[in-house]
Amino acid sequence: MFFDDWTGIWRTLLVGALAYAALIALVRVAGKRTLAKMNAFDLIVTVALGSTLATILLSEDVALAEGVAAFALLIGLQLAITWMSVRTTVVPALVKSDPTLLVFRGRQLEDAIRAQRVSEEEILQAMRQQGFASVAEVHAVVLETDGSFSVIGDAAVAQESALRNVSGWRD
Repeated sequence: MFFDDWTGIWRTLLVGALAYAALIALVRVAGKRTLAKMNAFDLIVTVALGSTLATILLSEDVALAEGVAAFALLIGLQLAITWMSVRTTVVPALVKSDPTLLVFRGRQLEDAIRAQRVSEEEILQAMRQQGFASVAEVHAVVLETDGSFSVIGDAAVAQESALRNVSGWRD
């Protein structure tokens, strides 16, 4: 079907604009953490928010107030989880993975690379992007909780305190 009537189109435009404004307002109230680089937990919240927005826009069975309540619930749950994550040790272990050491002191850690399903090409690309031409120049490559790579050069290492929470550093 291509067209039912103008009522559905006007409803979509009006409710869509109001739902979008409500989502922007709630995300702004929630703070910068809502917009941070995504880990698995953040991705789930973002997909849920997008799905909720689509449902509000396209389903006449869902009232705007119900959709805004769903936005508030999802963002409120994210705020609660992140609040508990910085105040307990249990919650972060449930919602985030640990960063993982993939290269240490110029040596690739094959078991960690395999376990994290990372290719050597991805590691080499991360090193090149940071200006390193050789694995021997690199003190550490870390796969971060958001899927990005951190590369630490030998020249930058005075002590290894930045690695203290990285899986595989003291193993």
